Amino acid sequence: MTDSTPTDWLTVPDLTEVLGLKVSQVRRLIEDRALLARKIDGVWKVPASFIQDGEPLPQLRGTLVVLGDSGFSEDEAMDWLLSDEDSLGVSPIDALRAGRKAEVRRVAQALGF
Repeated sequence: MTDSTPTDWLTVPDLTEVLGLKVSQVRRLIEDRALLARKIDGVWKVPASFIQDGEPLPQLRGTLVVLGDSGFSEDEAMDWLLSDEDSLGVSPIDALRAGRKAEVRRVAQALGF
C-alpha cells in the first residue's frame, strides 16, 4: 500500500476553528474515536480528509471500531485509512467519503483474520 496523495493535517487549534468547538471538545472527539489523531513533530494532528462539511466524517467512528476489533493499532489504522487499498481502488478514507462505508468495513474485517 502506498499513499495516494499527500495528506493535509489539521492541528487541534485548526480543528477548533473548522468544527466550531472548544479544545476540550475536540480532544473528546479524539478520545471517543470520532476522530483519529497522530503526533507529528510533537503536535497532535488529524488528517483534513477526516472532516466533511465542518463535521467529523460520520462513517469514521464505526470504521475505527471495526479496525480496532480487527487488531489494528491506532497508527496501523491511520496508515491503512490514508493508503491506497487495492481491493477498493482508492484509499479507504476516500471510499468512506464517497459513501462506500459497508465495503470499507468488510475489507477492514477481512484484514483482521
